[in-house]
Amino acid sequence: MLDGMSIDQLRTFIAAADEGSFSAAGRKLRRAQSVVSTTLANLELQVGFALFERTGRYPQLTEAGRAMLELARAAAQSMDEFKAKARSLAEGLEPELAVAVDVMYPIANLTAAVQAFHHAFPSTPLRLYVEALGAVLQPLLDGNCRVAVIGSLPEIPAGCASEFLLSVAAVTVVAPTHPLAALQGMVPRSAAAEHIQLVLTDRSSLTAGRNFGVVSTRVWRLADLGAKHAFLRAGLGWGHMPLHMVEADIRSGALVPIQLDIFATAGPGFSMHAIHLADNPPGRAGRWFIDQLKQG
Repeated sequence: MLDGMSIDQLRTFIAAADEGSFSAAGRKLRRAQSVVSTTLANLELQVGFALFERTGRYPQLTEAGRAMLELARAAAQSMDEFKAKARSLAEGLEPELAVAVDVMYPIANLTAAVQAFHHAFPSTPLRLYVEALGAVLQPLLDGNCRVAVIGSLPEIPAGCASEFLLSVAAVTVVAPTHPLAALQGMVPRSAAAEHIQLVLTDRSSLTAGRNFGVVSTRVWRLADLGAKHAFLRAGLGWGHMPLHMVEADIRSGALVPIQLDIFATAGPGFSMHAIHLADNPPGRAGRWFIDQLKQG
């Protein structure tokens, strides 16, 4: 029976243990809860003992389940490393490189990396998706790109490997005519909540029902960072922007930086990471491009 055990079963076991419920594991793995339950029941049948205690509202690892969990993690990681090495050796140079890039990544740095890539790999087409939040991840998870550069989404999904690139400074800004611009010193959260906050919306469904950096109860959601920039300059609300996009506006007085008390110890900056599926790492061109993106 044990010879028929699969890596898929172990990944399901790990997800259920990490998420705390079979339904949450199903959402993480994009599977129906019934499929998760059946997979785990078959795994328990194969090993010959229960991995979860199911008498309560949520399944709890049994003592035997806890003993097996770290071994399952090690086995899954070893398989990821095996697949990654095999793909890398078999593939060599990619025929095309597709990359999804967070809109918060500095465009000047991205342009420089693309120019350098064009000179280094003139016969390798480069396809770029520029998105925000979960929409940066969607092409990667759908298999339409090899690398994703994320920053506005503060989470690395399961099954992905992450590599730090650089930090992007951000600032909260308003037009000089906006009421918040007249406040002296630190702006209380309660004051900011009274005014319209301009935020980026997610073109994907990966972050449905979730908010990142939202303070106000009055929110306008925009799918384009350029539109958000224009609305801020027009005094239609306040919002967070990458510093490189508004430095000229701040110098000219077209926008005024404000500091919210909720960011008193750390500003609303972004930590940029290059991620890829753990079992599908970038080839030679992708690896080279990631190294260029670090040179911001």
